[in-house]
Amino acid sequence: MEQPQYLIDTNIVIDYLGNRLSINGMNFMNTVFDSVPNVSVITKIELLGFNAPENHYKVLLNFIDDSTVFDLTNNVIETSIEIRKKHKTKLPDAIIAATAMVHDLILITRNISDFKNIDGLKVIDPQLL
Repeated sequence: MEQPQYLIDTNIVIDYLGNRLSINGMNFMNTVFDSVPNVSVITKIELLGFNAPENHYKVLLNFIDDSTVFDLTNNVIETSIEIRKKHKTKLPDAIIAATAMVHDLILITRNISDFKNIDGLKVIDPQLL
């Protein structure tokens, strides 16, 4: 049986790299990070757009360099539009959700409430494991 594939939300990257997840959450994320992490282009923008100290910025840049970054495609754009029409979702969250849905990935986030009503989106919060 094939292992599930995941899309990692920005807040989880920050919490994981800052060692701010529960023990179970860290263990789960260690298994996710053992393969190539997947992130949306939105997460790349959010992570690298921080005014972080140089040593923190290098950690974030290394993480992005080691990840698969899913860019905006027509399918992601169209799905984002549909999500925005049906839900009061912020544009970055709509793009992240659409990216997960188009690529058949499970979204890992601690902001479950931002995504809970989006039909067809699979979400997991590692803090609840």
